[in-house]
Formats: sequence, C-alpha cells, structure tokens
Amino acid sequence: MSRIYDCAESAQLDTGLKLAKMSLGRGELVVVPTDTVYGVAADAFSPAAVNALLAAKGRGRQQPPPVLVADVGTLHALAESVPEAVTDLVAAFWPGGLTIVLNAQPSLVWDLGDTHGTVAVRMPNNPITLALLRETGPLAVSSANLTGLPAATSAAEAELMLGTSVHIYLDGGPAGETASTIVDATRLSGPDGRVFVLREGAVSREALRGVLGDLLADAGETPTKTQENAEESGTETGAG
Repeated sequence: MSRIYDCAESAQLDTGLKLAKMSLGRGELVVVPTDTVYGVAADAFSPAAVNALLAAKGRGRQQPPPVLVADVGTLHALAESVPEAVTDLVAAFWPGGLTIVLNAQPSLVWDLGDTHGTVAVRMPNNPITLALLRETGPLAVSSANLTGLPAATSAAEAELMLGTSVHIYLDGGPAGETASTIVDATRLSGPDGRVFVLREGAVSREALRGVLGDLLADAGETPTKTQENAEESGTETGAG
C-alpha cells in the first residue's frame, strides 16, 4: 500500500523523508518532487530496484534512468572525469534543470541499463529531494509517469499513473512543466571536443552558449553515439 505525505506539514515531511529513506533501502520506489517535474526514484546501486523503476514506467534497459545527486562532489565520484567546461556548467546551472551526460567512473558497481559506459547526472533545485539525497546518496530518478504519457506535475498525478508500484509519495506541491535540458559532454576530451544538446528544456540553448561559447555544438548537430537515456519528449530525465 502506498502513502502520500504532504511535505508542507513539518510532521508529515519528517515522517515522509524517514519512510522514504527506509523504502529506498529496501529496494522500493519513491516519488519525489523536483524543480522540474515529479520523479520516481530508486537506489542507484540496486539493480533490482532500477529494474523495478523501469518496469513501473513500462520501459526497457535501452532507456536507463539518470542519477540525481545532492552536491557537486558526488558528480566527481560518479564521473570518470569532469572537464573544465562541465565545471563551468555546474557553477552556472546547478542546482537546477540541467542534466549532464559524462563518461562513468569504471569502478562503479551498478547496473542502470544500457548506458554505454556513461552516466547522466543532475542536482535538482528542490529542498525536499536534496534532503533525501543527502541521506541516501545518489538515486536513479526518472520522470514520474507511464512511458508515453505526460510527466506528473503533482504527487496525485504520479499516483494515478504509478499506483502501488511506488511505496511512498512525497508531495511537494505543484511542480514545473518543463523538463530538464540534457547535454552530452562525453566528447569534450576527444577529437570532436564539443557539448551536444540531446534535449532542450529548462536551460535554454542561449544560456548554454553564454557559458560554453564555441564548445556548444550547433542546433541539429548530434554526436555519432550517445547514451540512449534522453527520455521521451516532454518528460524529465533527472526528474525528476
């Protein structure tokens, strides 16, 4: 049986965060608010939990979830390297609506799906989810919706779609309707040497250009090989 906790009430917030941490530790799913849309979260280091997340959404391993983190230090732990241009992006847009795809640290013991050795990372600008992330560590988080349907912008919408496949719903009030922008920064150290926009969203191309300059690939250009985790159009990868 799932429960919705109204995080506007301090008692429910405290209880909800405590139970959400426990549920995630048991491999269960939790719906969380973010600064974009609502997300469904799982322990990133539990393959069974990640598989449960994908199953709840009705999607396969070819669309692995991104990972939400509580701080920039965790990005450095998850990525093989963090180029200077990515450091500039993080300084400008984190916490916020920018998901960055980087080459993953080879020593990581996890299975997010068919990532091709990459990881998509975002630090959300939401105090509820950041508080949870500080307790749990990195979480695999995908938009809270069934594949093919619009991403949930409230806990109630998420529950209508995901039902009892999710154990705990943290209700942080209405969320935004714009998904995060996703950029592929895996080629910065290679001959291509640029950042590619995989999906436009909360952070505009103009804002990215203001930070990256000529390192940002032109609209319409795509890398020859990308992590196939840019979720269906209109939903959040790092949702949440």
